[in-house]
Amino acid sequence: MKFELSEDQLMIRDAVREFAREVVEPRAEEIDRENRFPTELVQRAAELDLCGIVVPERYGGPGLDHIAFAIFVEEIAAVSGTLAVILDVHTSVGTEPIIQFGSEEQKERYLPELASGRILGAFALTEPESGSDAASLGATGVRDGADFVLNGTKTFITNVGHAGLYIVMARTEDQPGARGISAFLVDADTSGVRFGEPMHKMGLRGSATGELILEDVRVPAGNMLGRPGEGFAIAMKALDSGRIGISAQAIGLARGALDYAVNYAKGREQFGQAIVRFEGIQFMIADMATALDAARLMTWQAADACDRGLQFSQLASMAKLFATDTAMKVTIDSVQILGGYGYIKEFPVERMMRDAKATQIYEGTNQIQRIVIARELLKVD
Repeated sequence: MKFELSEDQLMIRDAVREFAREVVEPRAEEIDRENRFPTELVQRAAELDLCGIVVPERYGGPGLDHIAFAIFVEEIAAVSGTLAVILDVHTSVGTEPIIQFGSEEQKERYLPELASGRILGAFALTEPESGSDAASLGATGVRDGADFVLNGTKTFITNVGHAGLYIVMARTEDQPGARGISAFLVDADTSGVRFGEPMHKMGLRGSATGELILEDVRVPAGNMLGRPGEGFAIAMKALDSGRIGISAQAIGLARGALDYAVNYAKGREQFGQAIVRFEGIQFMIADMATALDAARLMTWQAADACDRGLQFSQLASMAKLFATDTAMKVTIDSVQILGGYGYIKEFPVERMMRDAKATQIYEGTNQIQRIVIARELLKVD
């Protein structure tokens, strides 16, 4: 793996950093306070061609690699975890499965719409009784002539109610566990698609999270993604690459908090000098920066393996585990450096701490990541 960024990667970093600092950061606190989906920021991101980073050029995207994707997510997350997760989910689990498993007709129909940001993508696997045990899902897809009829309830769906396309996992065969699960492309305006009340979350408050309810939703057989019974494998593959995005989001949150804490420590005086001169503060900052750089390199390593077509499940799980635990520790330590001011909402580090907690939970809890890593290392079921 090369440690020098390419011209394209540097270009996306600089463009997104400018957008994040000038357009997103001034609105981040307001979005969190008002619990408001930032439609205007998503539109601005679309105008800057940031909604289809990994979509091939022939389908309307720039066709960049996963390191560029990780850089993009990090830069947004450094100022707004909310916008980062909206765009991350749209780009990774909401779009990539179509790139990887879609038919040519599906790619031509959906990828230009997703890459342009005219519609947002979402991923619907989790159910009220099927979280970490994803293979036990109960949503069904029953063949009826040229269609499948979908029924079931999905929950904790990011971008719910705002997405134009949902990648839905449903059981199409009466078989236990992962067998018999298929994936479907479901347009939001399909009859029978409904949305539950938005969930009020501790963090990432501007991102829409909630239930996707399917009541006799008739989907053409041509909207099945991949082959019958391949849905669980598609979902797991999507989550592998999705964990690169979540790792990058965690890194961005940690970096944003660390940068703020460093600047604060340089200006805050106690006992006649700036607190950054105290060894206790210096040691905290050194540990935070070291862990942050290690997390970034692990994430880029997983992204590089993904781009080269190598097996990267273990790398992605390791990156997700380490980066998200790092984000939690770095944001908590940033609050500590600010002392009492870190605990009040006028300062952004408490928001970053609340946002960071979610990264340890979604797209596979960190306990699940440890299971994935152990199974890969030990080669056991």
